[in-house]
Amino acid sequence: MHLVRNPLPGPDDRGGLTAAEGDGRPAGEGAIDPTPEPAPARRRVVVLACGEPARGDDAAALRAIERLPAAALEAAEIRHCRTLGPDDLVEVGPDEVCLLVDAAVGITPGLVVRGPLESLARPAPGPAIPRSSHLVPVEEALGLAAILRPGLPAGSFVAIGGVSFGLGERLSAPVEAALPAFVEAIAAEIERLARPAQGAA
Repeated sequence: MHLVRNPLPGPDDRGGLTAAEGDGRPAGEGAIDPTPEPAPARRRVVVLACGEPARGDDAAALRAIERLPAAALEAAEIRHCRTLGPDDLVEVGPDEVCLLVDAAVGITPGLVVRGPLESLARPAPGPAIPRSSHLVPVEEALGLAAILRPGLPAGSFVAIGGVSFGLGERLSAPVEAALPAFVEAIAAEIERLARPAQGAA
C-alpha cells in the first residue's frame, strides 16, 4: 500500500514534488522508502509419485505426473518411487512439504480423494481410509519415517481409486476417464502446499 503525504493540493503545492523535495527538509528526512517488502518465499513441494508403470491402475500416479502443467512442475520436485518406503519420507527436508500421489484400494474406482498425510499413518474410525496398492502398507512406511525423522513431514496425499493392478494390464476404464480430474487435483494441491505459512497442511 502506498502512503500519500498531503493527498489534497495545498497553497504551497509544487506540482507533485515529494515531501523530501518540497517541504523544506533535507532530502531523505521523513521520506517514505518506496521499496516494497519482499514476498514470502514459496515452499518447495516434494511430490512422491508412487506406482509401477506395468501394473494397470498402479501407473495412474505416474501418468498423471506426466500431464501436470508447467506451473505445478516449477513448484515441485518430482520423485518416483515404485513402493513408498521410510527413506522416501526421511529424505524430505525440514523446509519442504510432501505430497504423496498414488493409486489406492478401498475406494470407488476412479474416485479422487485428498487428505492430510498423517491420516494415513493411523487407523481411522468409521469408513476405511484409502490404502496404497503396494505390498508394504503405507501406514507402516509412514510410522517408521515418523520415528526416524522424527515426525512426519508436513503435507498431504492425493489418491485415485483403482481396480486393476495385474502385470501387463492397462489403466482401467474408470481410472482412465478420471485421469484429468486426478491431474487437476494434484496441481491444485501442489499450489496449496507451496503457499507460505498459512498454506501449510
